[in-house]
Amino acid sequence: MKTYVAGLLILGVSYSLSAQTGSPAKDTIRLSLKDAWQKAEENSRHIRINTITVNIAEAEVKEAKRERLPEIDVKGSVEKASNIPIYENGIFSKPTQHDVIHTLYRAGADFYLNIYNGNKLNLKIKENQTLQKLKNILKEQSVSDIHYQTAALYLELHKTLIFRELIKRDVEDQKTQLKEIQSLYKNGVVLKSDVLRIDLELSKRKMTLITIENDILIATQKLNIILGIPDDQMVIPEAPACQWNENTTYEEYLKLALEHSFNYHVSEQKTELSKLRVKKVKANVRPKIGMYGEFYYANPQIFLYPYNPYWYSLGIVGIKASFSISSLYHNTSKVKAAQLELEKEEEAHKDTEDKVRQQVKEAYLRYQEALEQIKVAEANVIQAKENARIIRNTYFSQTSLITELLDADIQLLHTKFELEAAKILAQNNYYLLQNITGIL
Repeated sequence: MKTYVAGLLILGVSYSLSAQTGSPAKDTIRLSLKDAWQKAEENSRHIRINTITVNIAEAEVKEAKRERLPEIDVKGSVEKASNIPIYENGIFSKPTQHDVIHTLYRAGADFYLNIYNGNKLNLKIKENQTLQKLKNILKEQSVSDIHYQTAALYLELHKTLIFRELIKRDVEDQKTQLKEIQSLYKNGVVLKSDVLRIDLELSKRKMTLITIENDILIATQKLNIILGIPDDQMVIPEAPACQWNENTTYEEYLKLALEHSFNYHVSEQKTELSKLRVKKVKANVRPKIGMYGEFYYANPQIFLYPYNPYWYSLGIVGIKASFSISSLYHNTSKVKAAQLELEKEEEAHKDTEDKVRQQVKEAYLRYQEALEQIKVAEANVIQAKENARIIRNTYFSQTSLITELLDADIQLLHTKFELEAAKILAQNNYYLLQNITGIL
């Protein structure tokens, strides 16, 4: 019994809890799985970090687009000038001082508008937009992961509560059976050893119940941490209907995965980034064309001779172009490195696709296995009930031994646990398959 329960408690969760506890304690709350998901999303630091990362990516896209606007500067200056010494008889003779306008003022603005720079700006915008898509995918993946983690913990708690009810009912049945055997012993029908054996098995079940109670506390704390509620608050899961679909084929799940799988689309966006970086490196050997202009007010007028101490203004507009000759030989190795990086990302993308196919296949087969296990477990419970009934009748009619009665009782409890665990495992595998395909 101990060996069976120890192995059983590591299985996954989720089934009906209609016959659970009586009135809940004051610090007990009932939560549906959807409510648990909502609380987990609200309290997940990982999701908040990814949300901030997405916001940063959005800001970077806007900033890149603003670079299309011209660069405009305003500036001004006030200067003091000395007289100009003129050495009419050589630098070692005393100069005469030529009087000048000593205070100079200047205020104006200039601008530069990028007309063409090898298409680098458009490529930068596309790169930032691709990064934004990548961050959004990672955010959605964090939500899906937190949904699955929450579901697993929610189902784990659900399982231990179900097991507690099963073992409680079994303890009550064993107590009733013990009273019947004690009565037979008083009448001299059975041996003292039969009473001791039943009493020993009852003690083992009570110890199992204590273990399950501790498992409930552990499972509750794990769930409460991810939900962001106090450790000592008891969560009672609402029993959802068993959610699984036996009709969806592997090919349909694989198609969904290639459309929605987070890992697949993350790899896809990384490949797109590498393509854009190759284009950016190749853009280094293209000309740069821009429009520039300047307008200013100044005093004194020293732009044209003769000078005078009056304000004047001047505006200049033009187009300039440049081309880096050195980029023709400096850029060759950069292009090669960028192309190799793209080749690496394309291979990584194919590898990710292979892994997605493998993960979907494995999860699908385990899911189908769990569904088949439910059918087998249901048949086992029916057979174990009938076997326990027959053995009980034969024992009390003195045609079978106490060991046979105990084995039949243990086998019945074992099959009940297996049935509930199989339903729970199927539900868990269903959510795992949804998480892998990106639709949870």
